[in-house]
Amino acid sequence: MNKEIQVSISQKDDVSILNIQGDVTAISGETIEEAYQKVNTNGAKKILLYFDKDGYINSGGIAILIGIASESRKNEQKIRITGLSAHFQKIFNMVGLTKYTEIFPTEELALKDF
Repeated sequence: MNKEIQVSISQKDDVSILNIQGDVTAISGETIEEAYQKVNTNGAKKILLYFDKDGYINSGGIAILIGIASESRKNEQKIRITGLSAHFQKIFNMVGLTKYTEIFPTEELALKDF
């Protein structure tokens, strides 16, 4: 726990990829929110959140992600997620994030037919 958050943005075709390294909490989630707002401002319609399998996500971080997922629906964007550990895949299912996003086991599968 307490791995410093780093978010980088890349582009693959028409998909904006937010590569998220480190722990996702309410405080570090602000960095993810800023990256999301940047790609949103640039007109992204397809966004892939690529998480670090070794990262930790707490309830505050999940709340940030739910906010992004909610806003993305209003903006008619599609969000996909990859890189989550099996544990966090289950948690995302339990809290309902998978109603707004799809989770994929690999980046390649997430990008396929996006």
